[in-house]
Formats: sequence, structure tokens, C-alpha cells
Amino acid sequence: MAEKSYSVAVAGATGLVGSQMLACLAERDFPIKSIKMLASARSAGRTIQFRGESFTVEELTEKSFKNVDIAFFSAGGAVSKKFAPIAAADGCVVIDNSKTWRMDPDIPLVVPEVNPHAVAGYSKKGIIANPNCSTIQMVVALAPIHRKAGIKRIVVSTYQAVSGTGKAAVDELMEQSRAILESQPIEKKVYPHQIAFNCLPHIGSFLETGYTDEEMKMVNETRKILEDDGIAVSPTTIRVPVFYGHSESVNVETVNPITPDEVRSVLEKAPGVKVVDNPSSNIYPLAVEAAGRDETFVGRIRKDTSVENGIDMWIVADNIRKGAATNAIQIGEILIRDYL
Repeated sequence: MAEKSYSVAVAGATGLVGSQMLACLAERDFPIKSIKMLASARSAGRTIQFRGESFTVEELTEKSFKNVDIAFFSAGGAVSKKFAPIAAADGCVVIDNSKTWRMDPDIPLVVPEVNPHAVAGYSKKGIIANPNCSTIQMVVALAPIHRKAGIKRIVVSTYQAVSGTGKAAVDELMEQSRAILESQPIEKKVYPHQIAFNCLPHIGSFLETGYTDEEMKMVNETRKILEDDGIAVSPTTIRVPVFYGHSESVNVETVNPITPDEVRSVLEKAPGVKVVDNPSSNIYPLAVEAAGRDETFVGRIRKDTSVENGIDMWIVADNIRKGAATNAIQIGEILIRDYL
């Protein structure tokens, strides 16, 4: 019997993540019988190459999802809020990359290596949420530890690439870097401060607590994905002058004792994880080596000597691939394998 194929749409097809979604669909040989490239009116009419064919970008409208089986959304929160329910009402399953639906109790928030069973909840509203990029890579690495020893508390500092903000931010880092090296004045359009050769302890909007909404995403999403509201999470998110690849310094306090060697052993067997941990030979995860890859890389695994059951580690992943596009396509693969 021939493999079943599906009618697919990509909303935000011309953006950084949308373009990578298309690349991942092609790379992973997703079974597609037809595909729609959707974007805003200003991008309509552009041509996109996909699997050796040319496709014309269509304007995203309320009628775009008729006879579409699966739609991958990466067009921003406002678009998702308006159009995801419309698509779902037309019988289309939406896999959404924005923050809009992540904390809705009736919508699953899924990292396939961690909670693939949650995909089953798509039937309630026809929407599945893709988590925040920083949350994804952290829980891929921490879920096996949580299952082994239980996690009581997480302290995480992220070092996030500019591509997480979009193409304009990638361009800004490149243009500012060139201007500084050529002793020219810089322009600040995307970020409130210079990003080239600098670090900004500011991602998202500041809340009354002093945390940003980006930081609170990591708190709330981690608990939802790991299905444990008792985990304490203290995050600080930082934008750094790196094009692709988020890095994270993660300190974990476990309920039960676990040694660094046990952590390495658990992670070496974990899906989606690659342990890169030989500091004496200067071998540890690097953003430049994670870029273009789908694994979550973990290294600098060591005991935290300041608490009884503490482990420190360094986690790196490509924020546009595993942190967004690849994770969404993996969700789609579970959906068609087990539910459609």
C-alpha cells in the first residue's frame, strides 16, 4: 500500500523559521501531496523553490486552509491568534511556533523527545504549540535527568543568537560589525543597544517582577512539558552577538543524588542528545558547531560543589532548527504516524 500523503501549508513561508520549515520538510521527506506557501500581502507573489519546483507565495487569508490537513505556523503571535482557530475550524491541524497557545491548558506543548504522548491532545482545539527555542533545548537535555533523579530546581542563563529575533536582527549584527570594523557609525533598529561585540541582558518585555516575558516562558513551559509544576526555575536570558545557535549555562539541583558520570551515561542514551564533554582537550559544545544540526549538544558536565545534589552543564542547539523548525516538523511526523 502506498504511503499516505498530506496537504500542507506553511504560514510565514518567507520568514527565517518558515524557510527552515520548508527545508526540514524536504530533508525529512515529509509525505506531501500538495503544499501552500502563505505569507503577508507584501510577500504574496514571490517565488519559493521547494523540492525542485517553483511555488508562488499566496496571501494568508481566512480561506487559505480549505482542504489543508496540516499547517505549520511561523508568522507571529497576532497571525496565529487570528488564523489558527480558523484553520482548525476547517479541519486543519495547526502546529504553531508562536507563544500564543503554549500555555492554553487545552493545547499540547510538545518536544517530541520528551512528551510525544501529548500530541494526542491536539483533538481538543486542533492546535499543537511549539515551545520557545531556549526551552526546547533545555528540556531535551534535562528530561532524562528528571526521569532518573528528579529535578527540584533549575538555574539557567541563556546566551541567545540574534537569529531568534529574525532576519532583520541577523542583518543588524552583520551591518554593525562591519561598521565598527570600518570605524563607521552604527545604526540601531532592532535592539535598543548595540548588539555587535556586546551582550544584552534583555530578551522580551520586562515584567513587574523584574523578569522578562522570555524568561517566564522558560519557567512555565518547562513545567508544562515535564508535567511537574513543582520544579523551581530561575532564568536569565541574554542576547549575544552570535548569528545561529543558542547556548545555555544550566545548574540543576536534583531530588536524588546523581553523579556527573551517571548524567553522561543517561544523556548518551537519550534521543536527540549528543554529549560533547572532554574539557581537557578543549572539547565542549560550541554554537558554531551546532549551527545547521538538529541535535542538542551537552558538555561541561560537572558536580556543583555548593549544594548536595547539584549538577552544572552547558547546552547548545541551533535555535532555528531544533529550537523551532525541526521540532515543529517532528511534531508533524508524530501526528501523521499515530493520529491522522
